[in-house]
Amino acid sequence: MTRATRIDFDAGKTRRSNSLTKRTGRSILVAGTHSGVGKTTIALALMAALRQRSLVVQPFKVGPDFIDPGHHTASCGRVSRNLDTWMLDEDTVRSTFALATADADIAVIEGVMGLFDGRSANDPRGSTAHIAKLLGAPVVLVVDAGGMAASVAAVVKGFSELDPEIHVAGAICNRVAGAKHYEYLEPAIRRHTKVVPLGWLPRREEWRIPERHLGLVTAQDAPPVQVEALGRALGESVDLDRLLELSGPLSLTGAVWGQSLRSPETGRSFNRTRRRVAVARDAAFCFYYPENLELLERAGGEIVPFSPLTDSSLPAGTDVAYLGGGYPELHAATLAANDAMRQSLRAFHAKGGTIYAECGGLMYACRELVDASGRGFPMLDLLPARTIMQSRRAALGYVTLRTLRPSPLGPAGIVVRGHEFHYSRLELLESLEHVAELEGGRDSRPDGFVSGRLWAGYAHLHFGSNPAVAAALLG
Repeated sequence: MTRATRIDFDAGKTRRSNSLTKRTGRSILVAGTHSGVGKTTIALALMAALRQRSLVVQPFKVGPDFIDPGHHTASCGRVSRNLDTWMLDEDTVRSTFALATADADIAVIEGVMGLFDGRSANDPRGSTAHIAKLLGAPVVLVVDAGGMAASVAAVVKGFSELDPEIHVAGAICNRVAGAKHYEYLEPAIRRHTKVVPLGWLPRREEWRIPERHLGLVTAQDAPPVQVEALGRALGESVDLDRLLELSGPLSLTGAVWGQSLRSPETGRSFNRTRRRVAVARDAAFCFYYPENLELLERAGGEIVPFSPLTDSSLPAGTDVAYLGGGYPELHAATLAANDAMRQSLRAFHAKGGTIYAECGGLMYACRELVDASGRGFPMLDLLPARTIMQSRRAALGYVTLRTLRPSPLGPAGIVVRGHEFHYSRLELLESLEHVAELEGGRDSRPDGFVSGRLWAGYAHLHFGSNPAVAAALLG
């Protein structure tokens, strides 16, 4: 299964040769039957295997997740991007995909949850299936075959035939007991379905990426996972050449999103005066959509990274501080001990500097953070509130934010889409003004807590859903 293949993509024909040349304009989507089936492990292994063949691999993740894209980026050496048809409209998703793949040989898209799991049973937005149809990407289905034999065919058949607009081209069986076990699985898939059985992977503890309360451990904190070894191992039991033959051509065109930064509220062009944006980037603050930073740049921002964990002050000349999400609760003692940085941020706020803090950034902006053991740590004290970690998840899901009054995000009536995912709860110690509401599920709740030019909220907002926000933050 390791034979070299050369594919003439222009002619659409396949021919064998002794060497593998670079490919251009192909895509494949790695989907699962359910969460926890092994999509991330197999997607990372596939990315590594393709890079070992000297291909330029552009990674993507379906849905709003930050952690999996971090692993993709570390593996591929290219920024992984989220493809989400609920947070973003279809044209924006198409353009994001087209721009990112312009100089890549192949796109590898990792799905989210099960193939058909989306916003709701009647709303496919946000699902892997919706992305597969939108981009015309062939699907490789990952099936947990542990404890199954011929019954695997029923699972593959059901997924491949539920929606005829989705091309489930191949299947990989995961958690297989061994080659003898696969001898029961492969012929069943061939006999009862039109899906190509591509091979199998065993259950290997050393391939598992550890998890914690928000999902997988981040790429920064994960113990070394031998991704290169994963890539080599994949080729031993999965037919990579056949998988590449099943990949689909890229045929997307579209407007470059974000180039036109006209306010949807006023129709006026935004001020492109250069402004320095200090972005917190370290193990405590690592959740950012790359498009948010790119839109800030296109609106006139100069992105400068800094670390609240190790730096003693904000970068010189900072105009805007961006405190993203992450794991401040795991680094609370270090954040509290870095009094010089806390004083720098407090002084910046006191002088009228703009601070945008979301989720983990909100936790840092509060007076105190109480960790899972009940120990409290002083934070920035820009808001009269504390955040308290709890064992149960506090929020998970898509949200729409609507501003009620003027704020650092712009005038009243701004609408931005995003998502929430956190285990902490906010406890007010004094009255605190909020200027927005989050709509998600069946309820609405306050968000967008302000103090001077500070905006702090739990929602992870995707500026691609309203580029006016990026420009408004720059003032």
